Amino acid sequence: MPRILVIDDEQDIRAIVKHHLVKANYEVVEAENGEQAIQKINEGDNPLTIDTAICDIRMPKINGVEAISYFRKEYPTVPVIVITGFPDTNLAVSLMKKGVKDYIVKPVEKEKLLAAVKKAVSEKAQSGGGLMA
Repeated sequence: MPRILVIDDEQDIRAIVKHHLVKANYEVVEAENGEQAIQKINEGDNPLTIDTAICDIRMPKINGVEAISYFRKEYPTVPVIVITGFPDTNLAVSLMKKGVKDYIVKPVEKEKLLAAVKKAVSEKAQSGGGLMA
């Protein structure tokens, strides 16, 4: 079962995204911000295995842009999907150039979310992205 890391400071958004993903047979790990996401991936002796990260942009502590930079550097095989309530074309283009797979504007539409996640997980599997986050 593919594991998805959902990073968003809004509990309601995480709950909706998790609901859709769990019903589509994904395992979900939640984090309230980039700092917590990085801690969850790196806790214990072995990095947490994830197949895709879904990340908000505006969050306290470590924001989405910083978290995405970290994931691209430390775990380049893990696809990242952005969800945001503040669409910004320049930021979207910039993030896509840095390897972000998709950019979804809130409110999150179930079909768009599931299509983006399915595509990202599939691409990771095809690229032989390995098991590690």
